[in-house]
Amino acid sequence: METHKTHTVEEAKRKLMSFCAYRERCHKEVEKKLREMRMIPEAQYQIIHLLLQEDFLNEERFARSFARGKFRIKKWGKIRIVRELKVREISKYNIESALREIEEPLYLKALDEVARKKVALIHDKNILKIKRKLADHLLYKGFESHLVYEKVRELIK
Repeated sequence: METHKTHTVEEAKRKLMSFCAYRERCHKEVEKKLREMRMIPEAQYQIIHLLLQEDFLNEERFARSFARGKFRIKKWGKIRIVRELKVREISKYNIESALREIEEPLYLKALDEVARKKVALIHDKNILKIKRKLADHLLYKGFESHLVYEKVRELIK
């Protein structure tokens, strides 16, 4: 039989403070962690309230950091970032705030880099297949369709 460690509110608070201090977290991640720790709803509410008060938990800061990171490191497009933030139940206001972190010239440069890198990896003779593979990849990365098709037309003639 499996035994589950129970935590006092104080232990849970300390654990969640370091959990949030390690990197930005959203409410959903914190709630999940508290459920995994088998904290009762009243304790969960109390801990989340404390984390918000002490600024360990800040949804806008999380959204901005998430958008910057996924764009800079994984070269995700805005659509993919928005989709992932919605999965994490981030508010429309905070999603809009997060997207402002991405500067348009850098965004277009990233699209170009991702597209050129992908084209170099496609070993196909059929122009239509090359175009489709490139477009599919850019759409998967989350770039807007009008930008994707414009880039495909620019790179493959």
